[in-house]
Amino acid sequence: MIATLERRNFPVDELRALASSRSAGQTITFRGKPVTVQALGADSFAGVELALFSAGGNISKEYGPIAAKAGALVVDNSSAWRMDADTPLVIPEVNIAAAKDRKRGIIANPNCSTIQMLVALKPLHDAAGIKHIVVSTYQATSGKGHAAVTELLEQSRDVLAGKKADPKVFPIAIAFNAVSDWKAGEQDYSEEEWKMVNETRKILGDPTLAISPTTVRVPVVNAHSESVHVQFTRPMSPEEAKRLLAHAPGVQLHDAAYAPGKHPHALEASGTDAVHVGRIRADIGVPGALNLWIVGDNLRKGAALNAVQIAEAVLAT
Repeated sequence: MIATLERRNFPVDELRALASSRSAGQTITFRGKPVTVQALGADSFAGVELALFSAGGNISKEYGPIAAKAGALVVDNSSAWRMDADTPLVIPEVNIAAAKDRKRGIIANPNCSTIQMLVALKPLHDAAGIKHIVVSTYQATSGKGHAAVTELLEQSRDVLAGKKADPKVFPIAIAFNAVSDWKAGEQDYSEEEWKMVNETRKILGDPTLAISPTTVRVPVVNAHSESVHVQFTRPMSPEEAKRLLAHAPGVQLHDAAYAPGKHPHALEASGTDAVHVGRIRADIGVPGALNLWIVGDNLRKGAALNAVQIAEAVLAT
C-alpha cells in the first residue's frame, strides 16, 4: 500500500506507519525519506484523514471504528467489515457510488479473487444481466502471505534436490501441487468460495445471483488466474463482449485468437495494475453463454491498488 501511494503520487502531507509494538522503532522509506514505525494505539489516529488497514480482521474490528471516530476515512483490506450491512464493499470500476453510504465511516476492500472477476464482468453485466457465474480460481501463494511464498520456493528446491517437501504454512505440499487450503465453510465449500459468492452478490446488488465457485492454490508466486463461465439474461457473443471490454476501466483485453501460450498469464500480469482478460469464447454446451480467462496481480488490484483507488475516488468528491 505504501509503495502504491508513492507510485500513484497520492497527496500525503504526513505518512504515519502503525504496527504492533514488536515493529515499533523500525524505519521504512517513503519518497526517499525515513519514516519511523509507531506502535498502534487508541490515540494513533488524531489528525489522520485516511487510514489504510491491512493488519488482519481482529485489528480492523478493534481499531477501524476508533480511526473512523477520530475523523479518518477508513479503507480496510481485511474481511472484517465486508459483509457488514452498514459498510460498503467497493471496487471503484464497479460500484464506487456505494462508497457514499458509509454509516460507520469504513469502506471494505473485497477479496482479491472477487475484485479481478468483477472488474472484468461488470461491463458484461450492465449490457446483458448476468444470471449465473461458474468460476474456478488458480490462486498464487502470495495471497497467503510472505511465509507462503517462502515455503513454495523452499519446497521446490527440496523436491528438485530429491528431498521430501516439508509443509508448515500449507496443510500439504504446495510445490508441484494444487491445494485448497482455506478454512472449511458451509455446505462443504471453503470460506474463500463463500467469499466469492457473498461478496459478488453484495457488490452487484443481487442477493439471489447464482454463483458456483471452486478456489484452488497453485504453485505460482504472484498473480491469480480464473476460469469463468457466464450465463446472461440474453445471449451474448464473444464479439460483443470484446467490444464492451476493449475500453472498460481497469481491463486490458487480449483478443487474439487462441494459440499455445497466447493468453494472459501470471508472469505477465504480476507487477501490473490492469485486470487481464482473454480467451473470450462462446460456450460449446450453453448457447449464448461465454467463457473467459481472467488474470490479475492479487497484491496490486486485488489488494493495495484497489484500496488506494477507493481513497482517491472518495477524497476527490
